[in-house]
Amino acid sequence: LEMAARAASKAGWILHQASPSPHPYLAKKGYPEDVGNVWNDLLVIPMRRGTQLVGCQLIDNEGNKRFLNGQMTKGAAFTMDAKGMPVLCEGYATGLSIRAVMKAMQILYRIIVCFSAGNLKTIARDVNGGIGVADNDPNGVGEQVARDTSKAYWISETTGEDFNDFHVRVGLFKAMNSLKRVIVASTSGTSPQSGERVPS
Repeated sequence: LEMAARAASKAGWILHQASPSPHPYLAKKGYPEDVGNVWNDLLVIPMRRGTQLVGCQLIDNEGNKRFLNGQMTKGAAFTMDAKGMPVLCEGYATGLSIRAVMKAMQILYRIIVCFSAGNLKTIARDVNGGIGVADNDPNGVGEQVARDTSKAYWISETTGEDFNDFHVRVGLFKAMNSLKRVIVASTSGTSPQSGERVPS
């Protein structure tokens, strides 16, 4: 617990030192104009449990990611909240792509970036309704977790691809139509049933 408290304190200090700036990782992911919290050339993504800051994810220019030593990651998320439909995903760049698509469709969203498949499963237990957006991991973990949440979910047909990769590859319009099918399925109560894939 002491290590977790120190990590939370350090995360607060880092965020205080960080300044809004573009970042090579964001550019690589299709967001050259976006700014993020940047500290020592690292993109800083705050992680909270409820309203409490517990740590952060640090992303370098090449896209390597790490957490602070000893920080609490289980149940911690980064939320982009427009007071709308919950959308659970793993990565920050995936969250940015989901946000772009939801804005284009003019659908209010609450995008919950969970940072890992295991954590997505943990957080999904406390989220009513909404959809999942799974990474198509070669080992199938992303899809298995999405199925376990019992929510309708999106997954790319291409192994190794997440929603950000898909968005960058096919463009906004196709990404929008692909995610829209999952949203319609989740709200209409028709096929696919909860926990079933909607083809991308």
